[in-house]
Amino acid sequence: MALDAETREQLLDTVRRFVRDRLRPVEAKVSEDDAVPQTLIDEMKAMGLFGLSIPAEYGGLELSMEEEALVALEIGKASPAFRSAFGTNVGIGSQGLVMFGTDAQKAKYLPGIASGEIITSFALTEPEAGSDSASVQTRARREGDVYVLDGAKRYITNAGKAQLFTVMARTDPNKKGGAGVTAFLVPRDLPGLSVGKPEKKMGQQGAHIHDVNFEGVRVPAENRLGEEGEGFKVAMQVLDRGRLHISAVCVGVAERLIADCVAYATERKQFGQPIAQFQMIQAMLADSKTECLAARALLLETARKRDAGDNVTLEAAASKLFASEMVGRVADRAVQIFGGAGYVADYGIERLYRDVRIFRIYEGTSQIQQVIVARETLKRGG
Repeated sequence: MALDAETREQLLDTVRRFVRDRLRPVEAKVSEDDAVPQTLIDEMKAMGLFGLSIPAEYGGLELSMEEEALVALEIGKASPAFRSAFGTNVGIGSQGLVMFGTDAQKAKYLPGIASGEIITSFALTEPEAGSDSASVQTRARREGDVYVLDGAKRYITNAGKAQLFTVMARTDPNKKGGAGVTAFLVPRDLPGLSVGKPEKKMGQQGAHIHDVNFEGVRVPAENRLGEEGEGFKVAMQVLDRGRLHISAVCVGVAERLIADCVAYATERKQFGQPIAQFQMIQAMLADSKTECLAARALLLETARKRDAGDNVTLEAAASKLFASEMVGRVADRAVQIFGGAGYVADYGIERLYRDVRIFRIYEGTSQIQQVIVARETLKRGG
């Protein structure tokens, strides 16, 4: 359900002002405290950010993919930890339910997800199943009206706060790869489910990842998401949308870094003139701007194709590959343009340099995106 032009611009303007006035002033404190203040999370809930992609009938904004990308792009101009607070509710933690859930499942969970009352998490990665996501070892054994889950998940975003997990587990051990994997909606309060301590990370302080363990967790059969053996299909369709969302955040961070570089290079003087006058500085700015524009164009074109109902598995992977690699290069150039100031904490450039490194890893590594792009290109014949 696309918004009319005036409503869309009002939404984007509200997000821009929120980023400028509420988020960017507290970035350093969030990083230092490793926590996003609850007051800001409450404001995000009131703005509807937790329900960007949730159907309107369940209280969400039901944005199109293009509109969601534009919002994510604006949010990306603040520390990525802020976006992570609601990111799983918008993407991987809810979209399996939106796409494959029964009417009863949607009615039970989606209103709470849209409001932010329910925080969601997506549990696919395991100690031995990361990039090889079809090698899930967590087991789900059917016993009458329940499935009994046993296994462990690793590096699960927002697991510490999640009340609902979308969990991929193997229901048929005799089937290799994704064919034997099924998706489940698993409430946090079921006995046998435990969450580990938050991991210490390179960047994105304020956003947390945890191990999640399942020891004889009895999940009602009515909580199965889709049919048995459809789990990998659920995961891949969810990731198509998630990769576009992450691409948008990458573009947003890059646009912010370029603006910061321009402001600094215009003010900073060496040899009697602003460093922006030196051609080598200009070359770094030109490369960054060109790559950022290319990533934005690919992102928005792919988002529109998805909204039109096209299969965008190839394009979503290409967008995520290019945008995540691009923002890494832009962040590196930003440190170089700022020089010593870019390496110390005061300007926040070194923090963003660390923050963006994860974009090349989660939602599928760059190498996995290359595999997908190559596979889909061969399948399409060019």
